[in-house]
Parts: sequence; structure tokens; C-alpha cells
Amino acid sequence: MIRELADYERAPQEAKATEEQLREALFGAHPAVFALIAEETGGAGEPGGPVGFALWFRNFSTWTGTHGVYLEDLYVTPRARGGGHGKALLAELARICVERGYARFEWSVLDWNEPAIGFYAALGAEPMDEWTVRRLSGEPLRELAAQAMGTAVTSDSLSEATSLSN
Repeated sequence: MIRELADYERAPQEAKATEEQLREALFGAHPAVFALIAEETGGAGEPGGPVGFALWFRNFSTWTGTHGVYLEDLYVTPRARGGGHGKALLAELARICVERGYARFEWSVLDWNEPAIGFYAALGAEPMDEWTVRRLSGEPLRELAAQAMGTAVTSDSLSEATSLSN
């Protein structure tokens, strides 16, 4: 389904995660991400197999002082769309937020994905027009990281950071 999502988002070359990487991220000693799976019901109430997923992780708001949920990916197979699976996945993530006292549930949507934008708007999700996502990857990421090589955080810089936050 990850590859299907990458195809839908017009970026199949970007889907490089291996099964081992996903297994470690989801089920390793220190899970970094979490997933919900939507399944269709088969005959006699038996599961009919996976038809969608939501991959998410916790974020943190310094303004609210609480964690939140960031939805990295939401995907429902084309044949199962319209069956309520996407809404059920989002509702479960909203339930997790409320139950755990998280203040925010956020995600990004491609600006050309009109069906998703309409779906999210119908749920009451507000666009964050004043925010623009920025990303460092590849060579620019390595170049910036190289600027930190060999530098250490000193107690002076920690004291300065601590005083700024007070």
C-alpha cells in the first residue's frame, strides 16, 4: 500500500523504505512511528484483509505544552474508497488525541489532491495557510550536518538556552 500511495502521489521513486526499516520503526525496541490498519469484513464477520492504513507519530507543541499526533500517511485502496475506512482511521486517531490529552492532530495534504482536501474540509479540518513546510534532505542536509561536526554543546550554551526559555 505504501507503493500504491507513492504512485498516487506521483512520486513512486521516493518510496524507498524496506520491510526491515518499517519493522524496526514500528515494532523495534523504541518504536518511532505507529500504524492503524483498516480491514474489510469478509464473510461471516471474518476480516477480509487490509484496505488502508494510517501511519503516525507523536509531535510536541511548545505553545500548548502537550503532545499531538502528526499523521504522516493516510491511504485507502481505490476499490475500498467511499466505504468509511479513511474516516474511521481519522476518528480513531482523534480518539487517541482526546484520550491522551493531546492538543493537536495535524497532517499535510498535496495542494492538487482535491478529493482529499474536500474530505478533510468536510470533517472540519482547517488549512494552515500561514505555515509553509520546509524540508532538508540529500546534499543540503549533509552540508548543514557537516557544519555541526566536531562541535559540542557546552554548559555555557546550555545556560544561555535555559535562560532564554525562562
